[in-house]
Amino acid sequence: MSARSKARKQALDILFEADIRGTNPVEILTSRDVVEEGPDARPIREYTKSLINGVFDNSRKIDELITTYAQGWDMDRLPNVDRNILRLGIYEILWSSEVPDSVAIDESLDLAKTLSTDDSSTYIHGVLGRIASLKDNLAI
Repeated sequence: MSARSKARKQALDILFEADIRGTNPVEILTSRDVVEEGPDARPIREYTKSLINGVFDNSRKIDELITTYAQGWDMDRLPNVDRNILRLGIYEILWSSEVPDSVAIDESLDLAKTLSTDDSSTYIHGVLGRIASLKDNLAI
């Protein structure tokens, strides 16, 4: 697993926890960003910080896009893990110029296949693919 893949998984864990607890993911990130030394140290990766801050800063628009393009699903009905995978994927597609759209989608699908239901990856692929195809026409 690449360093960026690990950072995405770490970001998803924090976003998921914040979603479940109804708290701010940046506060969770800040509370976990403690420099420790020793065998159990788990530092927060810089790319994880970038993802969390980016998703948080653009959360209103990201959730609006999910609501618009996740046809047949209300935000509250989406499984928490799927909702947060979509948030990460949409952020990378629309705001991260250093990540190709295909990579953002593939990474999101890998997370869905590993952490969610069998049908989630197909659904997530459809939503992210639609947003990627429309990104030049979206007002962000």
